[in-house]
Formats: sequence, C-alpha cells, structure tokens
Amino acid sequence: MTAQQIWTQRRSNTDYERVNDHRSPFERDKARILHSAAFRRLQAKTQILTVGQNDFYRTRLTHSLEVSQVGSGLLAQLQRKFPEQCQQLALDDKLIESLCLAHDIGHPPFGHGGEVALHYMMRNDGGFEGNGQTLRLLAVLEPYTEHFGMNMTRRTLLGLLKYPNTIGRLHAKSQPAQHQRFFEADQWKPPKGVFDDDQGVLDWIFAGLSEQDARYFQSFDTPDDPRLHSKTRFKSLDASIMEIADDIAYGVHDLEDAIVVGNIPKELWYDEAIAQFKALDDPSIYRLTAVVSEKLFDEHHLRKEAIGLLVNVLITAVELYQTDARFDSELLRYNAKLGEAQQHILEVLKRFVFEYVIKKPEIQQTRFKGQQIVMDLFAAFASDPQVLLPLNTRKRWLSAQDSGQNPTRVICDYISGMTDEYAAKMHQRLFVA
Repeated sequence: MTAQQIWTQRRSNTDYERVNDHRSPFERDKARILHSAAFRRLQAKTQILTVGQNDFYRTRLTHSLEVSQVGSGLLAQLQRKFPEQCQQLALDDKLIESLCLAHDIGHPPFGHGGEVALHYMMRNDGGFEGNGQTLRLLAVLEPYTEHFGMNMTRRTLLGLLKYPNTIGRLHAKSQPAQHQRFFEADQWKPPKGVFDDDQGVLDWIFAGLSEQDARYFQSFDTPDDPRLHSKTRFKSLDASIMEIADDIAYGVHDLEDAIVVGNIPKELWYDEAIAQFKALDDPSIYRLTAVVSEKLFDEHHLRKEAIGLLVNVLITAVELYQTDARFDSELLRYNAKLGEAQQHILEVLKRFVFEYVIKKPEIQQTRFKGQQIVMDLFAAFASDPQVLLPLNTRKRWLSAQDSGQNPTRVICDYISGMTDEYAAKMHQRLFVA
C-alpha cells in the first residue's frame, strides 16, 4: 500500500460507491462535515460574545467558515513559496478546508464555560475537552455510519489531532478540591487531549505511522507543579496550518467584533495594545500597527480595510520548517509557522482579546451562568438516565452499560452536542416551574 493509500484509507471499507462520483477523498470529507448536524449546530453556539445578544458578531459557525478561508490563504502562500515541498507533502486545499471547518465541531454549549463544566462533571469518568470531542464526533458519533462516525480519511483525523495523546496520561497528578456547586473555573481546565474511551481511534490513526514515529509523536512535557497538566509536544503539518488559521481568526476577527459592539474603546487600544507593540522594539511592526490603528476606529469600510491588512500581513508570512529530524514521516517532520515579527503581532492581538474582551466581568458572568446550566443538566440526566434521557440516547446509554463501556460518556456526548438555546430551554423544562 502506498503512502497516499494509507492516508486516504477509512476505518470502514464498506463506503458507498456512487456512480460518476469523481470527488477526491478529501472533497468527500469536506462534504460530510458541511452536511452534518454537528456542523449546523455551530450556528447556535457561542464563540466569545453570547449568541442572541447581537445579530452582528460571530458564532462558532461563522468563525469556522472564516478559519477555513484563512486556512486556504495560508496553503496558497505555502504552495507559492515551497511548490516542490508542498507537492511532495501532498498538501491539499480540500483537506485544509475540512480541518478548519471541523476544528470546533466538538465544542459544547456556552463556550469554554460549558467545557469546564463538563470536565468537572466527568472528573471521575474520563474528563471532557473540546478537541477530544471533535475527534469523537467525526470518528465515532456522527451517524453517517453505524460505528465510525463520518468515516473520515486517516489523514483528516491526523490533522484534527492537535494534542496526540490521551487525557488520562496528560492529567495533572493532583486534582483540586471538589465542590458541590461552585468552583474556580481556572482550576478545572481540562488537559488537552483525546478521551481514553477513544484509544481505538487513536491507535487506528497511528497505524499510518511507523512504531517509532507513533511513540515519539505522543511524547509530552510534564511540569514540576503537580497541579498542572502535561502538554503534548507535536502536531502534524496539516494541524499546524489549521491552528495558525484559527489563531488569526481569533486574534483579528474577534477583535473586530469587540470594537464594533463597543467593548474596546479607542483609548484602551492605544494605551494597552499599541504600548505592547512599541515594547517589541520592531520599527516595522510599529509602522504597520500605526496605520491599522488609524482605521480600526474609523468608518466601517476603513475598519474593514484595516482588518484585511492585518490578515494579509499574517497570512503572507507563513513558512515551512522542520520540527524534529527524528521523525520518519514528513507529515510530522514539517510544520507551518509565521515569521517572528508577524507571530509577535498575533500574540499581542490574542492577549489583548483575552484580557479586555474574554475576561470582562459581563462575559465571565454569562459564562458562569452557562456553566451552571450544563452542570445542572448533567446532574439531572445522571440521576435517572433511563427516565430522563431521550429515547435514542437512552439506548446508547444502556448499550454502553451492558457492554462494559463508559455510560457516563453517553450523557456527556448528549449535553455537549446541545446548542446554547437548546440547553437553556432544557434547563428551564427540568428546573423551572
């Protein structure tokens, strides 16, 4: 079997054959993502600002579409700069689009508040993490097939592995004190990885690698502080492109939302962000940000010009580099990165959005409310799953229990798939007279 055949292989070999379907394997992967119920639900899941508060700003769906567009731009730049290497690496635009479209598909309702809440409720049953749920949705849950989710190609699943090890191996040695209701969310952030329940999916993906590559790819760094989680070291080339696209969309487009709805006044931008750009001591960065800043708070068309300029500066700076020569597979040996100056710009933008948008009390209070809704729902369903779970989910719960699997994971799957509005309505149905 050739390398191309290995990476376009699917877990189920009984894929439907359609007459005159000349699409590539990655075109078919993209179509399955776009037509999935899990992808559609992203239109009603929080990105940063809560769904329903304003009809302007981004949801998880529009964010994912923009990440896909940025990913296509990054790939086009790499193909222009490194044509021979890109051809050798079989970089494919439909593959990158698929990864970018699906990268957030496993995120629960209410953003990271919902993620922390589910991880807390699953603390003794394998934990929860959005990227792990993304892999689980595509490879196990989405009902395109009976047992293999969307039955994606091996390379697509490899590209979605931002953190290629299991939560059980990465979890901090010391766990915070448990609380019945309220806790500090930062203390219960999950380790970033794959669920132990999905070890079989991980093994199948790694079957495309040499034994040495698979072992080294899963390596991680363990901090001295036992309260901190371990972190994986590597990701594949495709995953690195997707992650840069995600960071650009987060840093630039979420900044635009915050400016338009008035969460970031002009004075704050100049006092904080521009001060950080000056501290980088790079004249080219300061000149660029000065031009951008003049337009960010001006008329709408000028702000759009500024956002476009920022995105262009970042996308055109993408490069290929070698991560570690010990890898046999070129898909692991090479990653994409931004130039040093452009990475500085992006890091400042991301920090600024985090500090002055995400950490705003109003945003955190809304996140806390969503966190409580998720915990209430989980506790209710876990208290009497055979009565409260909907019929299809109840069947999955019973099947997991009878087969010695993890039935609590089924409850977690059900809640994590909810949209913000559906979760709120379900909470009202169960708890409000």
